[in-house]
Amino acid sequence: MGCLGNIIWFIFGGFILGLSWLVVGLLWCITIIGIPVGIQCFKFAGLSFFPFGKEIVFGGGAISLFLNIVWIIFGGLELAVEAATIGLVFCVTIVGIPFGLQCFKIAKLALMPFGAAVK
Repeated sequence: MGCLGNIIWFIFGGFILGLSWLVVGLLWCITIIGIPVGIQCFKFAGLSFFPFGKEIVFGGGAISLFLNIVWIIFGGLELAVEAATIGLVFCVTIVGIPFGLQCFKIAKLALMPFGAAVK
């Protein structure tokens, strides 16, 4: 299911989500201070393009919490709403539920990307 799911995902929604992460990453990389955030966005763009077979592990400490708060204010909320909306559209049909669940996984990641690792 992983390979076929990733191909179908990329065609029907993953391209848009991944492209959103890339655009936000490029916007963060405009400033020198935002480059670490932009690099994190590029890592998660790869996950947004092909999420099947990958798992997200959340962790982190006080610095991750601070960065996640700044992230939500300056870009994370929009990405989370976008992913959740696409997930709701996918969940309308029975066939789309696995794809909707991947969108919800990405929406959670969009709210808390710092301290998260993709495995």
